[in-house]
Amino acid sequence: MTTGITAYGCGQDEASLFRELATSFDIAPTVCPEAVSEANAELASGNRCISVGHQTRITDPALLALSHIGVAYISTRSIGYDHIDVEYAESVGITVENVCYSPDSVADYTLMLMLMAVRHAKSTIRRADEHDYRLHDVRGRELRDLTVGVIGTGRIGAAVVDRLRGFGCRILAFDRSPKTAADYVSLGELLKCSDIVTLHTPLDADTHHLLNRERIEQMKRDAFIINTGRGPLIETEALLSALESGRLGGAALDVLEDEEGIFYADRRNRPIESKPLLRLQELPNVLISPHTAYYTDRALRDTVENSIINCLKFESGNRRG
Repeated sequence: MTTGITAYGCGQDEASLFRELATSFDIAPTVCPEAVSEANAELASGNRCISVGHQTRITDPALLALSHIGVAYISTRSIGYDHIDVEYAESVGITVENVCYSPDSVADYTLMLMLMAVRHAKSTIRRADEHDYRLHDVRGRELRDLTVGVIGTGRIGAAVVDRLRGFGCRILAFDRSPKTAADYVSLGELLKCSDIVTLHTPLDADTHHLLNRERIEQMKRDAFIINTGRGPLIETEALLSALESGRLGGAALDVLEDEEGIFYADRRNRPIESKPLLRLQELPNVLISPHTAYYTDRALRDTVENSIINCLKFESGNRRG
């Protein structure tokens, strides 16, 4: 029996994958480019399962509307749940689950950002674009001479640790539940000793502003922060103060607080209201990219395929446990 699935928030590439995989998985996908909302919840009428993207927060009224038309399961095409109030969803009878995708996508990108940060790539490329080919005023650093602190060692953090071993650097790790072979230390010790701190922990009430003003002040002078996790892991104003004062060496950020409505849109001819973003982009030692670390052929296919599999398992009564 063909299973109906409504897929919300699909870009063209995701929409193509849902349609490509429809026959092999025996599903009938209804594909919607807009994020799920109270206004378009009716598109899921007749389907118990939906798939959603991570770019836009799903409101409680939207969850209630979905529940009223019979939706019982949401598979989010992301690892994080921070765009959905999972407890509220459960209270209205909707189960929410995430998907796994290739951790190599984010791990590769994280290493790229580290290397770009310690080699001052932003300033070098900007100067070369202006035909200024002089060497940078400050020499770059080699990873083998540095200590890298990895906060969060799930699938992605562990993949980052594996890659770092090849560079010969010292690696420290912090996780509330150690998951891989690494030199685990307290968070305070990691911040005090690391030349680079990279964030891979989930965003929840305990990790919101994990790097706040007090913890950023514990970091080594001239240290670098890499964030390919979630924007609110860092207190943006505290980070800006440390960068603008010259206390930190730099930052490479693929995610930002309040990125919703800015990232994934063409803002070339529209004003950007986020003053922190504009301040960060003015700094020569800060790299910004628009939440794109996960975006590879393999990872995108994984997210769509595993979202479909999640829905089919729910329908068959075999929920992931």
